[in-house]
Amino acid sequence: MSAIKSFRFILGDQLSVSLASLRDADPDHDLIVMAEPNSEANYVAHHRQKIVFILSAMRHFAQELREKGFAVCYFDYENQPTNSFSDALKLALKNHPVKQVIITEPGEWRIRTEIETWADKFGIVLDVRDDDRFFAPLSVFAEFAENRKELRMEYFYRQLRRTTGILMEPDGKPVGGQWNFDHDNRKRLPDDHRPPSPLTFKPDSITQALLNRVKQDFPNACGDHESFGWAVTRRDALTVLDHFIEHRLPLFGDYQDAMTVKSSTVYHSLLSGYINVGLLLPDEVCRAAENAYRVGKIPINAAEGFIRQILGWREYVRGLYWHMGPDYGKGSYFDARRPLPAFFWDGNVGMNCLHHAITETLDNAYAHHIQRLMVIGNFALLSGLDPKEVCEWYLAVYIDAFEWVELPNTFGMALYADGGKMASKPYAASGKYINRMSDYCTACQYSPNKNTGPDACPFNALYWHFLDRNVDKLGKNPRLAMPYRNWSRMNGDCKTALIEQAEHFLTQIDTGKIPKPSHQASLW
Repeated sequence: MSAIKSFRFILGDQLSVSLASLRDADPDHDLIVMAEPNSEANYVAHHRQKIVFILSAMRHFAQELREKGFAVCYFDYENQPTNSFSDALKLALKNHPVKQVIITEPGEWRIRTEIETWADKFGIVLDVRDDDRFFAPLSVFAEFAENRKELRMEYFYRQLRRTTGILMEPDGKPVGGQWNFDHDNRKRLPDDHRPPSPLTFKPDSITQALLNRVKQDFPNACGDHESFGWAVTRRDALTVLDHFIEHRLPLFGDYQDAMTVKSSTVYHSLLSGYINVGLLLPDEVCRAAENAYRVGKIPINAAEGFIRQILGWREYVRGLYWHMGPDYGKGSYFDARRPLPAFFWDGNVGMNCLHHAITETLDNAYAHHIQRLMVIGNFALLSGLDPKEVCEWYLAVYIDAFEWVELPNTFGMALYADGGKMASKPYAASGKYINRMSDYCTACQYSPNKNTGPDACPFNALYWHFLDRNVDKLGKNPRLAMPYRNWSRMNGDCKTALIEQAEHFLTQIDTGKIPKPSHQASLW
């Protein structure tokens, strides 16, 4: 290697050789710098599988760069520990006093704030490049948001469909004659139908070494790590993509909202973690799904429903996160302050739906979007759990969770804690919704058909309690007009019984007297 002219600083969610800061890198003159800072591993109680996944993927990526001829200055937490990215850069500069550091823009406000100090702190030229792995630059979302009172995903999604040409006809109309096939994607899984198991991988030596140490080295981490089967290289992530397109995507559309005790993954892709760390690119994933539709392998509702999650929702959430600024996520529209119940960390709750969703999360660092939104998120909303604690939990436990994607989804979507900046109404539902979309209720000690009594589903009374206590803030919401009309028609005794039922259950939460569940099986 000739004289080093610059550093290429790579963050843990930037594991793409096509990254803007790597695209013109020269092995003869550029040094790759990567780090596993203590601050990143411990700022929330991350799931052990999440820690292993990210660190193993980083180490494999560093190895890939070395094979391409690059010198890599890698600060691992075991042998070269650092407290922050800034500490890592300081140590690298001590050994190689270069004048330029090139980095792709980070995905989160707290890291951006840290990086913005580097030029003055270290006397360097800092070149921060746009992260063009996304379909839309942040400036595109800023233009979309300008002068809009409501920032709804659907309109941004249509704009990106037109820009990219994905699922578009030559005449500029959407494939299939409509933009959205969501009404076709709400089927309950038949009782005699069992979805295929997800594709998993045996840990190699790098991953196994981390699995052997993660419990000891990260004592504050949560979750089980024994079932780890995630891909940690781009090659294996591409294999997962191919497997999903062939075996799971054809029925993904029909059952993307379904929940079952038979499978926590149903027909979901499990690709979000790979996309969010850079092992897969959103464009190639969407194009693969589109191609499968165009050659007749999958129906339009599957292709559009899947692509909307990435081209639509993922892009929208990222734009919203940066548009709202670093203070987004503070406060609580409903003044919700109840502490996170202890069962969020062990799954010991007698509500079968909540037990399954939380236990699967703790076992596998995964739950699909309806489990996250309409079971766990719905419960947190109706119970008035503190948004800060709920957001930290979501950020900690899911393998695909980074603040830019987790915070809007949890704070804005699941909890409506931003007062409607993101969602047009709270995603509140009774136990009847969960019964309609799952088989959880069959073996549950609570009945979704009962509103009061010791065996009534807690979601039912909690739903009406939530609407009643927030009538001043939600009573004029046009999308809630029907449930408020129904509430107003109930007689006084019925209302009183529902309120008392809900408050009794909330007292059970506060005192830790919720009945315990049976054992939950592993995802793998």
